[in-house]
Amino acid sequence: MDILDVDDLTTDELTTVLDRAAAVKADHGEGGSSDLLDQQTLGMIFEKPSTRTRVSFETGMTQLGGHAVFLGPDDIHLGHGEPVKDTARALGRYVDFIMARVFDHADAEELAEYADVPVINGLTDDAHPCQTLADLLTVREQFGDFEDVSVAWVGDGNNVCQSFVIGAAMVGLDLTVATPEGYGISHDVADRAAAFGNAPETTHDPEAAVADADVVYSDVWVSMGQEDKREQKLADFEGFQITTGLLEDRPFMHCLPAHRGEEVTDDAIESDNAIVWDQAENRLHAQKGLLVWLSEQA
Repeated sequence: MDILDVDDLTTDELTTVLDRAAAVKADHGEGGSSDLLDQQTLGMIFEKPSTRTRVSFETGMTQLGGHAVFLGPDDIHLGHGEPVKDTARALGRYVDFIMARVFDHADAEELAEYADVPVINGLTDDAHPCQTLADLLTVREQFGDFEDVSVAWVGDGNNVCQSFVIGAAMVGLDLTVATPEGYGISHDVADRAAAFGNAPETTHDPEAAVADADVVYSDVWVSMGQEDKREQKLADFEGFQITTGLLEDRPFMHCLPAHRGEEVTDDAIESDNAIVWDQAENRLHAQKGLLVWLSEQA
């Protein structure tokens, strides 16, 4: 089974993965070691730089008794010198899982099509399901469950936003997405969320979005690979910055890295409202839960 976006899981499977993540986090907090993935190997393909994705996956495999192999753009021939499908076929003979952090979502899909082992999307330009798993785990920890919890996304309707929209719909979170005109989520993502009976509200007004929210979530305005659009996006996103005044006493989430002074002020991300470090830590636990669950499906 491949996880290229969060709705590759059913709603029941998503709950099971989150439960697994909570269990392995509890074991981790008690100092327990694990051999749940003893002698198993994760191949990690990276076209994009990473801090949290690389360290959390590599550390997670070690803590589960397994091993991770880092494969950067200078280490393999992904898409240059060898077709993606050939890399997938070869890696599938060596490793037990593949995690791919690549630009083009189609490359992740091709890896999944030709590899005989589970392929996990560690981020593409279209989706970031592993971040959504960590986000949902964080919200559940904060509120105990998802019932009657409302989240406001303020910023770009990017890959992180789009996966979160679907994940929120799957668990029943009340979500409002506030973006400048032209930067909203895709129709496909809105339709997929609606299929779970919980499509997000959309607006171009950040203050209206957060008015009834329990949590405020944001991300960078200029994603990797969009540096040539930087000046235009900074102008277009004027008024969408997260400040302590906008937050008031609401918890603040951000997938990191944050561009302080752009989408969020320094004092807002350093405030007691910020739960970004819990959220970052939960990348480790959510991915461990996912890996363990995937190993049980084999």
